[in-house]
Amino acid sequence: MASSFLPKPFAHRYEIAPQYARSAVYFSCEFAIDQSFKIYSGGLGFLAGSHMRSAADLRQNLCGIGILWTYGYYNQSRGEDRELAVQFRKKEYTFLQDTGIRFTVLVHGHPVWVKAMFLPGETFNTVPMFFLSTDVEENDALSRAITHRLYDHDHLRRIAQYIILGAGGARLLDELGVDPEVWHLNEAHGLAAAFHIYEKHSSLEEVKQRLVFTTHTPEEAGNEKHSFNLLRDFSFFGGVPEEEVRAITGIEGDEFNHSLAALRLARIANGVSKLHGEVARQMWKKYPNICEITHVTNAQNKKYWVDPGLEHARISGDVHELKQRQRELKERLFRTVADQTGKLFKLDVLTLVWARRFADYKRPDLITRDVQLFRELLLNQQYPVQIIWAGKPYPFDYSAIDTFNHLIRLTKDYPNATVLVGYELDLSRSLKYGSDIWLNNPVVTREASGTSGMSAAMNGCINLSTFDGWICEFAKDGENSFIMPPAEPSLSPADRDRHDLLSFYQVMHQKILPLFYDHPDQWKQIVFNSMNDVIPFFDSDRMVDEYYKKIYR
Repeated sequence: MASSFLPKPFAHRYEIAPQYARSAVYFSCEFAIDQSFKIYSGGLGFLAGSHMRSAADLRQNLCGIGILWTYGYYNQSRGEDRELAVQFRKKEYTFLQDTGIRFTVLVHGHPVWVKAMFLPGETFNTVPMFFLSTDVEENDALSRAITHRLYDHDHLRRIAQYIILGAGGARLLDELGVDPEVWHLNEAHGLAAAFHIYEKHSSLEEVKQRLVFTTHTPEEAGNEKHSFNLLRDFSFFGGVPEEEVRAITGIEGDEFNHSLAALRLARIANGVSKLHGEVARQMWKKYPNICEITHVTNAQNKKYWVDPGLEHARISGDVHELKQRQRELKERLFRTVADQTGKLFKLDVLTLVWARRFADYKRPDLITRDVQLFRELLLNQQYPVQIIWAGKPYPFDYSAIDTFNHLIRLTKDYPNATVLVGYELDLSRSLKYGSDIWLNNPVVTREASGTSGMSAAMNGCINLSTFDGWICEFAKDGENSFIMPPAEPSLSPADRDRHDLLSFYQVMHQKILPLFYDHPDQWKQIVFNSMNDVIPFFDSDRMVDEYYKKIYR
């Protein structure tokens, strides 16, 4: 058996499995590990949390490095008029251990003190993890605030955050006296680590030998760009001279594209679904000197997400047990609905959920854009429906917040439609346990993966989706899910949205509702098919194994 690459106080609590002996460190801005540890915003964090759990389950020689966000992302609550209210509250975590490690990192030519906190693997059944903070007495107020808020609205502070994650994470490894064989950047936020490696070895080959890169989004906003001169002035490149930075990244002019630089500094990169791999290769093919882009399809940690009662019913194929447990879980979810909204949902009514980060391309309000069709659906007496929305808009994305508040106002007078707040791990789990249909309607090719539907399927909730992301590798329309017929690529955005809206109503009225109410045995068979088909491929045990075999090799 191989041993942990970390020094003794922080070493893995298990013997390393021989096939995963290669030492690796995973850099991520966010990790959704436990409801009590509020350092994540959404899907990227959910994915990273599943990765850390499965890596421990498979006894991999991997550790995680993130940021200890003093105020987290934000607390989502309601204002006086019941619309979204953003609250920033200081968090405290007694389960983190102070490593005693302190060091400085240059930010805008100014030394900023960084402390490293440690999360032992046994606390939440993860690999060993380290979290960096600048919120220490040695720093001035500006430096302390760097690690206050995840994805800070101030783009200058975000640059500083990326320096702390990348260069700070690299310095931490130096302080620990380790140099892992693989440095895995989960998105380009930790890119400053690459310049630390280069400065240390004065060799692009040494950087490429270590660095691998996962790109999560084809969205423009998800691939950040900054002024080259601004990054230079911010010490983003450490002590690497400008001409060398330009030589190794191939960046000319003043626009520095973080993802493009990562693709040129890594030895291999991956998209997060088969389709996203194809989209990413197409998206970046015009740029010279980028690394190979393959794909490792995202997955979620079954052990964490699956309700044991539903899983027992799946394994035994017991329809009665499945139905009974689903009613219990629905009742639990509906108590939350009643507590938050004063609406009493009914156990025997088909319940549809749209829950994920609010973003324009995910189209949270799509099915409401034809008010008459939406109203007819909610007032249908023969085939009644209940609808729940939940999710966190970025706190300064005013368009997404307007959509969130619009849905609150729109559903106010309907007893069978509502919007919940406080979308974090526990509410996400509750929604997946207690819903019948998991609605996913992004613009096709713009959702890289969309992992929420995986953990929904694990818990007996059937996906209703556009044909995008992970769904393309899972869906058998009418057998384990329902797919909205794709729109013609030539359609205008407005016509495409109209097509997808009408497709939703067509599938609901012609397939889902008659099946749920008139053919319950067939419905339960689709539920079992969905639960059986999502395992094992979309369990993150497969994913982390694939990273070692395909990316860390």
